[in-house]
Parts: sequence; structure tokens; C-alpha cells
Amino acid sequence: MSLDIDSRVQTQLDSLGLAYELFPCDPALADTANFCAAFGFKPEDSANTILVIGKSDPPVYAACVVLATSRLDVNKAVRQRLGTRKASFAPAEDTRAITGMEIGGVTVFGLPPGLPIWVDARVMARERVVLGGGSRSFKVIAAPEILLRLPHAEVVDDLALSS
Repeated sequence: MSLDIDSRVQTQLDSLGLAYELFPCDPALADTANFCAAFGFKPEDSANTILVIGKSDPPVYAACVVLATSRLDVNKAVRQRLGTRKASFAPAEDTRAITGMEIGGVTVFGLPPGLPIWVDARVMARERVVLGGGSRSFKVIAAPEILLRLPHAEVVDDLALSS
């Protein structure tokens, strides 16, 4: 699975027309806190991609990008945007099935077409962000503007809360 997702992520990155860096990573160090400590990156420059689910019939999903130093506001902001009475983090098995990506490496690059992507406005204020690479074997480093080149991506004020 890793080679397929790595290829899908890189193909989409190449199509966006902005500079990016693929940063190799030991999969054991892929979780944000471990990665930042091991490689000297600031947590406030790390952005996590989180798949959320609106509990309706059928369920609705979105990918949210928030800084590692904030908390996704699932109970208010996400639920309201999904238009459902209840929302939560998608279960790990749903995340793997929908994205084809490893938990701890989920990224907005290479997601299925049509999946909404919501980026917390705080992410856009950073000079650069470190994002997952799809697998746990590398990270993507780029200016946050690259996120706006993705189909169905939009910046959302107060998508996350300060930690």
C-alpha cells in the first residue's frame, strides 16, 4: 500500500505547481511530537490532517488541517459545517479505507476526489508547514499556500481551538 500512496501523493504534489520538499522519516518517528523532537521542527509549524465524520445516513466526511498546537473544534465548527447533529473524528478503520493512508501519516495530498478539505486559518499564517506524507515514511514541507491549490480546499476561521 505504501508505494501506491507515496506515488499518489507525489503525483498530486507535482501537479500543484508550487515548491515542496519530501522529508524522509523513520516510520517509528512519524507521530508529530516524536518527529518534531527528533528532527528539530517546531510543533507550531506542524499541521495534522484529521478525517471527520458527520453522523447521518449516509455519513458525510471531510478532511481538516489544523496546527499540532491547536485542537480541532469537532463539537461546534466541524458539526456545523457538516450540517449534522453529531460529528466526531472518523474511526481509524474508516480513515484507512477512505484515504488509503496510514494513521500518523494522513495528508490532504492524494485524497479521493470530492472530499471537502477545510484548513484552519492559523495554518495559513505560518511561513511553512510540515504535513503528513500519506505513509509514515516521509513528511511534506511546503508553504501553506499549496493547500489552496487542492480541489475542494477552503480556509475556515476558528476550525480549531487554541490548546
